[in-house]
Amino acid sequence: MINKLDLSGEWLLCLDKECKGTDLVFDDTINLPNTTSNAKKGEYNTERETGFLTDTYKFEGFAWFRKSVDFSALQCENLKLYLERTRITELYIDGKKIGRKESLCTPHIYDLNEYIGTGVHEVTICVSNVGYKTKGGHLTSPDTQTNWNGITGRIELIGYKTAHAENVMLWCDIHSKTVRITADITGGKSGKAVISAESFNSEKSHTPAVQSFEYKDGKLDAVYKMGDDCLLWSEHEPNLYKLRIDIDGDVSEHIIGMREFKTDGGKFTINGKKTFLRGKHDGMIFPKTAFAPTDLDEWLRVMKISKSYGMNHYRYHTCCPPESAFIAADMLGIYMEPQLPFWGTITEEGEENHNQEEQDFLVEEGFNMLKFFGNHPSYCMMSMGNELWGSKKILNDIIGGYKKFDNRHLYTQGSNNFQWFPNVIENDDFFVGVRLANDRLIRGSYAMCDAPLGHIQTDKPAANHDYDSIIRPKKQASSTEISEDGTVQIQYGTTMKTVKASEADADFVPEVPIVTHEIGQYETYPNFKEIEKYTGSLKARNFEVFRERLEEKGLLPLAEDYFKCSGKLAVQCYKEEMEAVFRSRLLGGFQILDIQDFSGQGTALVGVLDAFMDSKGLISDSEWREFCNDAVVMARFDNYVLEAGRSLKAHTELCNYRPDLKNGKLICTLTLENGDVIGKVEKNFTAEGNYTDICDVEFTLPQVTKNTKAVLALEIEGTDIHNHYDLWVIPTVEKTDISGAYIFDEVNEEAESLLKQGKTVLILPDLSRLENSIEGFYCQDFWCYHMFCIISQMMKKPDPVGTMGLLIDTEHPALAGFAGEKYSTPQWWEIVQNSRSVILDDFKGEKNVIVRTIDNFDRNHDLSLLYEYKKDGGKVVVCSCDFNKLSKSPEGRAFIKSVVDYVRN
Repeated sequence: MINKLDLSGEWLLCLDKECKGTDLVFDDTINLPNTTSNAKKGEYNTERETGFLTDTYKFEGFAWFRKSVDFSALQCENLKLYLERTRITELYIDGKKIGRKESLCTPHIYDLNEYIGTGVHEVTICVSNVGYKTKGGHLTSPDTQTNWNGITGRIELIGYKTAHAENVMLWCDIHSKTVRITADITGGKSGKAVISAESFNSEKSHTPAVQSFEYKDGKLDAVYKMGDDCLLWSEHEPNLYKLRIDIDGDVSEHIIGMREFKTDGGKFTINGKKTFLRGKHDGMIFPKTAFAPTDLDEWLRVMKISKSYGMNHYRYHTCCPPESAFIAADMLGIYMEPQLPFWGTITEEGEENHNQEEQDFLVEEGFNMLKFFGNHPSYCMMSMGNELWGSKKILNDIIGGYKKFDNRHLYTQGSNNFQWFPNVIENDDFFVGVRLANDRLIRGSYAMCDAPLGHIQTDKPAANHDYDSIIRPKKQASSTEISEDGTVQIQYGTTMKTVKASEADADFVPEVPIVTHEIGQYETYPNFKEIEKYTGSLKARNFEVFRERLEEKGLLPLAEDYFKCSGKLAVQCYKEEMEAVFRSRLLGGFQILDIQDFSGQGTALVGVLDAFMDSKGLISDSEWREFCNDAVVMARFDNYVLEAGRSLKAHTELCNYRPDLKNGKLICTLTLENGDVIGKVEKNFTAEGNYTDICDVEFTLPQVTKNTKAVLALEIEGTDIHNHYDLWVIPTVEKTDISGAYIFDEVNEEAESLLKQGKTVLILPDLSRLENSIEGFYCQDFWCYHMFCIISQMMKKPDPVGTMGLLIDTEHPALAGFAGEKYSTPQWWEIVQNSRSVILDDFKGEKNVIVRTIDNFDRNHDLSLLYEYKKDGGKVVVCSCDFNKLSKSPEGRAFIKSVVDYVRN
């Protein structure tokens, strides 16, 4: 490039909703880059979407943009129009059609040599957001950045000299300390290329020597020596260079990073050292504009936040970000995995619903992504799409074609392909999935339609889970049964579909790195204060509807407590989920969904950050890094709830991918909430490899008279590596004495008589006959109730329970003997799992809910586990728990005693 003309600014606008392309009236203007929605052009949309944010100026059709441009303003020998980020475009000059481009992921570039120096011309660009050759995944989905129309990146005329470099590919070799440079020299058969480089983004500076190379037959193939002291690129040291290629005064500049991203058995490596992928899902949700930014500052902002939460990896769900995202990732040391914009089935010619045009488009889109962005060191991996089905042969051939063209990246057939029937194909470099067979689960939570459920949903909270015995099982697992016609029903996006399947290999053990897919998905109740943050064309009308529903039930005053308490439970679930992967020595990494709220697909508020990447106030970034970082110290124990006088036994271990951590001292302390130190252990250790078993610890718990929080704290002395666990010490209750209490399973005549005497009666309903109630479920709801309830019903699977934890009146005397937090903590697991929550929507009269179950924002039931009301001069206390089962655990007995003591008094 030798010159360019910025065409951003005011353009004439014509919205052609009917896509006629005739009788165009340019009676409006728009400032580009922008979208029609963000510029508030077109008809105002009064819809109130509940499954995703509402685009208040939604427009689908042809948007025509027109501007007079002086082509004599650039002195050049070659001229191109560059549209960085858009939809399907057609370019017209003075009414003459120049061409059409369809890439959704990469720039649209038009050759305009015939117009060099010809003065002023009328440039018209038609942008269409209809008629795509593929659905576009999250690039065009209303669930993420919307199906916007416009041009959102650079709009430029770029001038070149007669000879200039195009299709530049840079092959960095950290062993020979060289960069191989290949390029097409457009407009030149032979000549000289002068190549130079200079480091930036580094504490050290390095400038390799300027070197000259000959190009022949319009091709450059040069090996540029970086020098023995060249700087390497990684997450820990993201050293970068600006490499310049000068072809007779026409200079192109490229960012490079000297790195080697490979695999070694079941692990990824960066520059020969093992690394662990700590991945964030990204659908490019930017609710202020409803489209992905193309400016560097915004990507640096959001990626710095992700890094502060311990992330080193971005997995793009059926989309590819613009170049500024790769540059930000280059600068911060983030390993990127874009995906083809596809979520569907790959078929072979002759098969039902075969769409060769779509497949050809997707394959070409992948090559475009590699051509435009493949030089970036952050572009480490590439995926063929999300949850694909179909032909393994075609998938393998597609990957093979990419590998032959560009072997600088690692490739995978997709994320969670074939779902219950996972496999590794020949060209897979790594595997991404949620299970290795039907009941070999490698994440902690699932939707009911994808059951069996995960260990965090079914097991008592504990700090002892890992997936190693599942990855390398000692016995054969089972596989999902297939129907007689060879098909299976699967969850597909926001619906379901029936696909062909073959028997899964129950002994499937990938020999490539395993990345666990979309872990977490623990939702929180909406924070209605967020509504005011939607100042752009996207509005949170879904939140408004949810708020109105809650108000109709008379529960709106509880909204903030619902948000905070559901969030605290979600954080606990995330900690257990994350530590399970860091304990798993055979895993290659994880991809969480997500630290950020997902604003669509039913409204899935699964983040500890909101959709704007702002903290929800549930957990700080430093606390999150306790269990998500390049080094995590952990305790392994079986129960967060311990009886007074017993021992806490724990094993301590370190997951370490930090290159400079070799030796250390563990300090492990158990402290009561009043500050009393129960015990302290110090242990020196040597960190050999990535996983170190440090030592076992044992502490004798004191006698207490009430439920008492204790904190087990671990730290590696002199580092920022620390972790903690909130434990609960329960006073000893030998047996449950219910004598002296008036206990019934319903309000019968005897109970009525006692009430008239001013007595208090305790109702323990028969849970097997308790109508108008919901089963007890301790774990946080998965993703969002509305979407997965519909899918479960379509698939004729059980509905999800859909509850979101507890809201507890900790000051109520019924809980005087069962102290705790306002939200769910592990001491409540036995109680919740042995209960049903009563639906009190139609309760007549006044009531006082002592332990409330938080319902999801779709149903908004008024749910109670323990409540009371006055009747006939007395008081009725209803506890919908199974006391017989609760009497078998220390916390259950303590709870029974507390409730019975209250009703006796």
